[in-house]
Amino acid sequence: MEAEAVRAARPTPGGESVLRAAVHSGRLVSVVSNNAGEAIEAYLAGYGLSAYVAGVFGRAPGDPSSMKPSPRLLLEAMKAAGVGPEHCIFIGDAARDVEAGEAAGAPTIGYANKPGKGAKLAAAGAVVIVDSMVPIADALTR
Repeated sequence: MEAEAVRAARPTPGGESVLRAAVHSGRLVSVVSNNAGEAIEAYLAGYGLSAYVAGVFGRAPGDPSSMKPSPRLLLEAMKAAGVGPEHCIFIGDAARDVEAGEAAGAPTIGYANKPGKGAKLAAAGAVVIVDSMVPIADALTR
């Protein structure tokens, strides 16, 4: 079902700018998601974004314990990138993302893409909350 949903998915406004800015500033980008890795890869390929992403870490098939708020996928992404959490920032749009980031030792930017999310992300401990990807892209280009 997720692979089918990819065809209807629309890019997050400003998301591509964040990917480009991160890569152009010498940073690695990994996608960590509770979705299936194959669906994520299909989405990235469909929008021509694969070259901006160093790794995709989707839930382990048949293993819900790999899903956030577990830090497992974040830790796998950090290991693959060869960096510790002090060199990472995680962007997430749900409290469970912030919880996973905290458990992995990585600060999390809360993306409040819908009304009411900001308060939930703040309560979960997001280091900063944005309602647009533009400030993140701008910060990466400085």
